[in-house]
Amino acid sequence: MRVLLVEDNPVLAHSLSDALANARFTVDCMHDGQAADHVLRTQDYALVILDLGLPKLDGLEVLRRVRERRNPVPVLILTAHDSVEDRVRGLDLGADDYLGKPVELVELAARARALIRRSHGHDNARIRCGPLEFDSVARTFTLAGEPLALTPRERAVLEVLVMRNGRAINKEALSEKIYGLAESVSPDAIEIYVHRVRKKLEGSRAAITTLRGLGYLLETKEEAPRGPDCRRPEGSPPGPGG
Repeated sequence: MRVLLVEDNPVLAHSLSDALANARFTVDCMHDGQAADHVLRTQDYALVILDLGLPKLDGLEVLRRVRERRNPVPVLILTAHDSVEDRVRGLDLGADDYLGKPVELVELAARARALIRRSHGHDNARIRCGPLEFDSVARTFTLAGEPLALTPRERAVLEVLVMRNGRAINKEALSEKIYGLAESVSPDAIEIYVHRVRKKLEGSRAAITTLRGLGYLLETKEEAPRGPDCRRPEGSPPGPGG
């Protein structure tokens, strides 16, 4: 999952980026509010970690603009200004969580995982799709109770699909969710990774289906009528980005 970190202190930004990367997130880092506002207009993130005391455009204004554009991306406010007033202002503008500095890196990673999970409609840390289970804390997969061996890119692709709770995603959007801004992406790379993951799921009831005009969908193949195992139940509202 790709996250945006907005922090103007270069030493702290480097430390936080390393911690998030070690927790298996893809991290883009911006050092001022204007740059953050620009990428948030053009890029798709699973989470924004936003400092308030930013140059050029303060964090609360960045947040206000994000919500004004009706972008539902979860936002974690990260700031040394840990007064009640600051917390209230941030939450009233649409922040989802608040963490004061100095930051415990383990807690930051845990809050990031929880916010992303909840934004996709998952309350449980373990997410199932038939025989496939994703542990969102360890960021690992099992298939029929056995560890599923995946490369980092394969795991990233499958994580996006399982988190979407039965909603399709096209190739371009999937690419945005796993590659950082600094990475060059081959147009065929996503298709290759999806093909590899498909092969590793063969023989199980969990499968990646290609829907013409919609993209890729992770679903449970059943001979009996389909239940709410992986797809969103009929009549329920779509989750963020749906």
